[in-house]
Amino acid sequence: MSDIRVASRYAKSLIELAAEKNVLEQVHADMQLFSQVVSQNRDFRLLLQNPIVKSDKKLAILNGVFKGKVNEMTLAFFILIARKNREAILDAVATAFQEQYRVLQGIQSAEVVSAVPLTPALRDELGQKLVAQTGKRIELVERVDPSLIGGFVLRVGDKQIDNSVKNSLRKLKNQFKDNPYINKL
Repeated sequence: MSDIRVASRYAKSLIELAAEKNVLEQVHADMQLFSQVVSQNRDFRLLLQNPIVKSDKKLAILNGVFKGKVNEMTLAFFILIARKNREAILDAVATAFQEQYRVLQGIQSAEVVSAVPLTPALRDELGQKLVAQTGKRIELVERVDPSLIGGFVLRVGDKQIDNSVKNSLRKLKNQFKDNPYINKL
């Protein structure tokens, strides 16, 4: 079975147990913390994926890093994963958990890339329009990319709206390139 499917099943079990024990929000925060630690610390990520390092050493490191900082259920889950020699998929489990949490809570993730940072008024207006279109709460992720020159690129699920100056210039260039009258000049 692929690691993604296994991670998804572990995440589903954890989310169901956390909801049952009324600690879903705490476990969600713990999974966000875990993802943040893994993304910011390359050595930690490589350690978890290294098959040469024994599981008990990985478990000791997980305890050292997260004991007292995460919910008891989350720590027990880490111990369970380590005892089953599945530490390499912990990052995928955390990602799958967060995706399933968003679905459970009715949250739609959206990413907006703009040439300059969005103003609070524009951010609110965009959020309201997305809520009206999707019917879900919106988790807006913002990035700044000066190469867009102006405008924005919005991604919601599998849909993308590219309303950037860079894209408009590219389309215009292609129109000129495909125009037989211009090519004769």
